[in-house]
Amino acid sequence: MWIEIINGPNLHRLGKREPGIYGTVSMDSCLETLHQLYDDRLRLTYFQSNHEGALIDRLYESQDAGVDAFVLNAGAYTHTSLALADALRAITPPTIEVHISNVYQREELRQHSLLSSACQGGIVGFGMDGYRLAIEAILGGASPNR
Repeated sequence: MWIEIINGPNLHRLGKREPGIYGTVSMDSCLETLHQLYDDRLRLTYFQSNHEGALIDRLYESQDAGVDAFVLNAGAYTHTSLALADALRAITPPTIEVHISNVYQREELRQHSLLSSACQGGIVGFGMDGYRLAIEAILGGASPNR
């Protein structure tokens, strides 16, 4: 099984960016842990961009290359990107939406996701462990609810 993690804007700064909200673990460290846990069970790839169009392009390219599922942390695009929501509806692999912080305890704007209705499910507020939880949900065989 092939799962791709896609991160949106500013998430290349994890471990350094607002540690009170996002913690001190870098994405590289998180990926190292995930590879240790899952390399014998799946192919795990990663993509990050600060650019909306690059995220959309990557979803289509990865689907066309045969990816089985996505784990997506779209960052601020979660709350603003109809284009990304449309792309999620247009692809066939299931997507689990991840947010490191509990967005429902943050500013009102962050409490609404334009992407949730296009995703199979969501993991919110469990820090960097949210990526592992999303992979577990996919491996557990949860069926798409679209």
